[in-house]
Amino acid sequence: MSLENKNAIIYGAGGAIGDGVAKEFATRGARVFLTGRHRPALTKLAGEIEQAGGQAEVAVVDAIDETAVDEHAASVATEAGSLDISLNLVPRGDVQGIPLVEMSVEDYVRPITAGVTTNFITARAAARHMIAQGSGVILALDSGSAHGSPMMGATGSIDAALDTFIRNLAVEIGPHGVRALGIWVAGIPETLTPEKLSAVNNQLPASPEMMRHVLDSLTEARITKRSPRLAEVAATLAFLASDDAMGITGTFVNVTSMYPS
Repeated sequence: MSLENKNAIIYGAGGAIGDGVAKEFATRGARVFLTGRHRPALTKLAGEIEQAGGQAEVAVVDAIDETAVDEHAASVATEAGSLDISLNLVPRGDVQGIPLVEMSVEDYVRPITAGVTTNFITARAAARHMIAQGSGVILALDSGSAHGSPMMGATGSIDAALDTFIRNLAVEIGPHGVRALGIWVAGIPETLTPEKLSAVNNQLPASPEMMRHVLDSLTEARITKRSPRLAEVAATLAFLASDDAMGITGTFVNVTSMYPS
């Protein structure tokens, strides 16, 4: 499962998932291009990757800015020689824990707009270069919540939109040798903190007790009764990005989700 000589752009690389995935990609030989809105987190991650013998470059890119995304993708494709992997991990600003009938329009619409916009912009930018070179893979991530998720706000709606977008994109770009697919994963223990959970759901007090309750509830809700580890998520994405997964496209891989695919 090598990513040797692959050039990978990771959008939203400064978060906990981006940290784990970027290191996994680099360990497997990819040259990772770390993007996000906050340089310090990206620079720190790049330093850790380089110290471990990997290759990493940093660029401040707001994924909702199509000009910035297009220019950065073009620079990677031109200067690195190819753009082989594009992964969107950009936060959407989901608000949960409030009944839909009590939500504000802004809180409901914001994550849908942000999620659709950033995934469309980044995927479109990558696809144009990948079609020209005849190869590449576009990866997405959501929680698989489109099948009925009460008290989850707009999470199910944006997940459904992203699922459909990736499947339709895969059909269009597949004949050019380019793949589009993703994974369903939610509630990775190592990436959660009381503060993060409270920011998404203000009904949850930021406390260790709340954290334990949420993690236990997530584990119980899983199909396999176990929560995914960050290393498993990163390894799955690395496999899907590799040539070993050349036959897989137009689908979402279920990483110990709460929902059957």
